[in-house]
Amino acid sequence: MSVILTLLAALIATGACAYHRSSLRTFAIAAPLATLVVGLLTGAYWTMAVLLVVELGVAVPLLMPTFRRRQVTAPLLKMFARVTPKLSETEQTALEAGTVGFEGELFSGKPDWHELLKQPKPELSVEEQAFMDGPVEQLCAMVDDWQITHELADLPPEVWEFVKKNKFFGMIIPKQYGGLQFSALAHSAVLQKLSTMSATLASTVAVPNSLGPAELLLHYGSEEQKNYYLPRLAVGEEIPCFALTGPYAGSDATSIPDYGIVCRQVVDGVETLGVKLTFDKRYITLAPIATVVGLAFCMYDPEHLLGDREDLGITLALLPRSTPGLEIGRRHFPLNIPFQNGPIHGKDVFAPLSVLIGGPEMAGHGWRMLVECLSVGRAISLPSNATGAMRGSAAATGAYARMRKQFGLAIARFEGVEEALGRIGGLTYATTALSRATAAAVDRGEKPAVPSAIAKYHATEWARTVAGDTMDVHGGKAVQLGPKNYAGRGWSSVPIAITVEGANIMTRSLMIFGQGAIRCHPYVLKEMQALSIADYGERLRSFDRALFGHIGFGISNAVRSFAMGLSGGRMGDSAGDAYTRRYYRKLNRYSAALALCADTFMGVLGGKLKFKEKLSARLGDVLSYLYIASSMLKRYEDTGRPEADRPFLAWGFHECMWLIQNALDGAIRNFPVRPVAWLLRVLVFPLGRREVPPSDRLGRRVAALLTAPNEARGRLLEWVYLTPTPNNTVGRMNALLPEVIAAEPVERKFLKAQKAGQFKAHDYDGQLAEALAAGVVSQAEHDLLKRVRDGVFEFISVDDFDPSELRAAVTRADERKKKLADAA
Repeated sequence: MSVILTLLAALIATGACAYHRSSLRTFAIAAPLATLVVGLLTGAYWTMAVLLVVELGVAVPLLMPTFRRRQVTAPLLKMFARVTPKLSETEQTALEAGTVGFEGELFSGKPDWHELLKQPKPELSVEEQAFMDGPVEQLCAMVDDWQITHELADLPPEVWEFVKKNKFFGMIIPKQYGGLQFSALAHSAVLQKLSTMSATLASTVAVPNSLGPAELLLHYGSEEQKNYYLPRLAVGEEIPCFALTGPYAGSDATSIPDYGIVCRQVVDGVETLGVKLTFDKRYITLAPIATVVGLAFCMYDPEHLLGDREDLGITLALLPRSTPGLEIGRRHFPLNIPFQNGPIHGKDVFAPLSVLIGGPEMAGHGWRMLVECLSVGRAISLPSNATGAMRGSAAATGAYARMRKQFGLAIARFEGVEEALGRIGGLTYATTALSRATAAAVDRGEKPAVPSAIAKYHATEWARTVAGDTMDVHGGKAVQLGPKNYAGRGWSSVPIAITVEGANIMTRSLMIFGQGAIRCHPYVLKEMQALSIADYGERLRSFDRALFGHIGFGISNAVRSFAMGLSGGRMGDSAGDAYTRRYYRKLNRYSAALALCADTFMGVLGGKLKFKEKLSARLGDVLSYLYIASSMLKRYEDTGRPEADRPFLAWGFHECMWLIQNALDGAIRNFPVRPVAWLLRVLVFPLGRREVPPSDRLGRRVAALLTAPNEARGRLLEWVYLTPTPNNTVGRMNALLPEVIAAEPVERKFLKAQKAGQFKAHDYDGQLAEALAAGVVSQAEHDLLKRVRDGVFEFISVDDFDPSELRAAVTRADERKKKLADAA
């Protein structure tokens, strides 16, 4: 027993030092001291002596920097240099482009929650709120999505004019150039509200404010270019597009075959130094109506007119539409969502070097420019459009499920529908928190490369889930297209967001963990950077600091993951209130588990992990759900910890924990080195997999919140256009919802009399009149039932068409296309 107690003392002291990330010097004191005290008290002298030799034999040499570097670090440095894959210039640029925010804490295994909670609450300014209440409301009131998608295949001229006049294309442009200079949060809010009315309109507004000429000019343009283009872009005098994707370069944008050759050419009698461009681009949003085209191409200087280099690399240019040889093709038609989109071509198109964004000195810097701007734009545009669509679906489906009756009950009362409503509410809450967090990161000056990939992937994937549930709950109502159908086009548009700005399959399997593992890890990037230091002594010292920090980090995460796994995430530092404290502790546990698995996978597989995309995707999922869960907790804190929101928060949080568990389990189960996988399973799941998905009871509470007016529902539907205008079916439906609920006890009384055989009439109006005459309902109750019946009939009705109307729509579309072609 004395031997066991001595061993336990040494183990507990070592574990405590590792758990709290104490220094090596602290370990060298604490572990031997615990061993010595317990050994002397229990009389286990031989065990004590052996343990002291081991503990001091490990600690003392490592505390001697010169000896440690020469005997331990130097051989490991050689090994590390041999096995570490060399980063390509493209990969290096991508890694250096972004910044690290709170996602770095989540990768640390020991998040500092006070860093998250001290971030300022994101809020709209007075000016931004006035824009939401004024021009955005007015624009939503003008939109008829059926007219846009079916009759015109375009925005109406008055909508185009309104968008330009009110500077919707200039939200990111500073006021000095005539723009609105809105925050990222306001930019997101505008897109969310517009997307509740029209995916076509939201996409049209999003693109000029995302990755495009304005964003690139702001960061890299010359003063002359800024002064010329930005004022015109702000008021829609110039319509921009950006041409990156082509037939042979989609997700792999760095392999673009489009090229430009530096040369001299006589223009208007003057010999001009410029570039001769050949390109073939497709899927370019706003291209058919663009007046200025941003173009990405590979630039070559075979005659060395600009310097010694021949291959200058990816370069960006701005070409006026009037450039001779620039050919803007016909329109693409993406899944019946007719935002302007089409191909662009050119062969031997000559343009002066002044068209290069930033001038000739920025030649070859295009990839860095794209990556830096893309992380900002991707953090806002697609997540915001997806969030707005989900909020709109939550508003529509919650109200419809309360109004639509089958078997004498609102369909919201059926558990199958209730399950879908729970999913809609929980995922919408999580996605609103996610899009809010990424917008806030941009407003803090970050370039959130990893969070933007997380937001783009998960917001659009969850929008797909919510769109499917919306279709299922509405049934035939959502299938029959027409002016009364507010769900069908949203369902059709989902794959577009899944595909653009980095296809989701590639984003998940390559980008989230691929960038996060190096950028967010506290030591990996430092170790890799140490290899590039020219001076050997400094290289050895830098690598030594990073290496032993990394070793301590790994041991600590192993201990923390095991200890918190044993406690079920009930121990450790925390934050929040009594309700959320347990949530923070769960995140501590899985943060340690992620850090442990990531270190182990990278250490064992090395460069091969780069090609194990399914493993990388699962670890990326863990990082994503940690980030989303922390975003939900921050949203809960920012809104004043409202008790009414707790069902939404709980559903979203438990869903994230369930998905984290599944991702970790899948990664460990498929890890190719089985003994390592067995050890990881013990450290990560010492008591097995204990997480469960959101319960049926919790889903019922979420569904109840969605189907009745309340403060939690109001916060969830923030930035949804709910004004009950003639063009807004969902707004009118929500306006009727309180009366629908008020009528329910009267309906029960009416149905009871009906079942009792008190009415002779067979039609509803006749029965209602008899009920009034018999005193079953009062006059006020009669009028309420009549209003609700008439109102609900509008919302459950579907459209039908004379065959000639459908043929006429095709003819009108053909005529419009011909007019546009003639005008061009």
